[in-house]
Amino acid sequence: MYHSGQRELQDSFGSAPLADRLYERLRHERFTEADKAFIESLPFFFLATADAEGRPDCSYKGGDPGFVRIAGPDRLVFPDYDGNGMFRSLGNVQVNAHVGLLFLGVGPKPARLRVNGVARVLRDDPAMQTWPGAQLLVEVTPTDIFPNCPRYIPELELKAPSPYTPRLDEAPVEPAWKSFSIFSDVVPPRARP
Repeated sequence: MYHSGQRELQDSFGSAPLADRLYERLRHERFTEADKAFIESLPFFFLATADAEGRPDCSYKGGDPGFVRIAGPDRLVFPDYDGNGMFRSLGNVQVNAHVGLLFLGVGPKPARLRVNGVARVLRDDPAMQTWPGAQLLVEVTPTDIFPNCPRYIPELELKAPSPYTPRLDEAPVEPAWKSFSIFSDVVPPRARP
């Protein structure tokens, strides 16, 4: 789990034994029931990807709690919803399947869970119909799952879900920026699953 750059810093700070203990005791490759309950309770996570040359990109992914699903001990699935059309994250997955996901639980008991793995973009998957508004699905096979110290997460309060989150039997709400004159002539029609 650790490469030479990480080991060099661990050795400099005397943290290699701690890093090894964390690896031995907390890291796993398959989702536990606790991982599933935590991930599926959250309305957002952060997705790190890199292009074919290794240039990184990080994005926020959000939806109603349960939009990320643990479909098996070695399978995480989440939808891609209509956005700005740049497809930076999913485009990166097409050329470099290695991803990192960071799940944050906020509130009086903050928590973090990291999932590193290999992703693939699914088109025309029958399961897509179970996510209202999904235009694609992303499937992640984990290689490393491990908790992360939550001590620097501030106590945050989630007040309301996003009005843009796709919901069953509700018309999608378009963001105002899509009608701005600098974009309106190039905004493609919303993809219908």
